[in-house]
Amino acid sequence: MASTRNFADVLRRQMAEDPDLAKAVLEEAFNSNIAQIVYDARTEAGLTQKQLAERCGTQQSVISRIEDADYYGHSLSLLKRIAEALGRVVRVEMVAPPYGTNGGRKPQVKRQKTRAGRC
Repeated sequence: MASTRNFADVLRRQMAEDPDLAKAVLEEAFNSNIAQIVYDARTEAGLTQKQLAERCGTQQSVISRIEDADYYGHSLSLLKRIAEALGRVVRVEMVAPPYGTNGGRKPQVKRQKTRAGRC
């Protein structure tokens, strides 16, 4: 096995080989991403956690939990209320998982249909 000094390459290889690790990393990245998005939007708006909480009809501690990268109980309805209070909208996407995290299923390959005798 070739050695590498690039930690990202090592992690990618380990995630490709271990679906459970890949799933855990993606979950942590998801939680961290939500926390960072809410924090960035709130601070860009010049609001404290308490001020945002008041606009959303919740408590400061709830905003603090949402901004914690270790929090995993995100509610889409609360995220929508936070976005609305900040003059934003929530956008949700579903994309193909990287690093073999598709539950052991083989990736589906789209095949183009061709007509015989046509160029």
